[in-house]
Amino acid sequence: MPRMQKAVTQWIPLAQYQLTRLGPAGAAGVSAAAAAVVIGIFALLSLRTANDSLNAQILRARHHPEVAITPEQGLMRAVAQLPNRAQIPAVLGQILQQAQAAGVELEKGQYTYVASGTGGFGRYELDFPVKAQYPGVRDFINRTLTNIPAAGLDKLSFERKLAGDTQVTAEVRFVVFTRDR
Repeated sequence: MPRMQKAVTQWIPLAQYQLTRLGPAGAAGVSAAAAAVVIGIFALLSLRTANDSLNAQILRARHHPEVAITPEQGLMRAVAQLPNRAQIPAVLGQILQQAQAAGVELEKGQYTYVASGTGGFGRYELDFPVKAQYPGVRDFINRTLTNIPAAGLDKLSFERKLAGDTQVTAEVRFVVFTRDR
């Protein structure tokens, strides 16, 4: 221990002398390098923690693998998740909620039911004329497609009267696929 104290007491004056020789610019450079080393160490430690967490998730997934399903089983699951015709009013309510959350007012809309020729399935075509700011219309569409898995965007058109207008007039058509049972 005394040998270490002696080395430190000799090293400190030497370091001070070397820093004064470097001048203000050199001292700033040494400080910046030291700060970069500290930041790098903290970044590597946080990445290591994230890596360890992901490795743990991978190990858990390997010990509890999901049961492999056939394409037919996957299709049957997807069909079972489609709404039936009796659930369409609730789906329309969800679309209205998404419009409100996006700040878009749906004053009117039209819907048409189209049955498939083979039976068992159908689709509702939901047309909405919208007048709002462009980001709001995009947010409405994104929210609807994200929150209603059975919905798809079938038609989209925009019109702006003047180049500087903040409001756009849009025609939005969603298709909601349904099952009969």
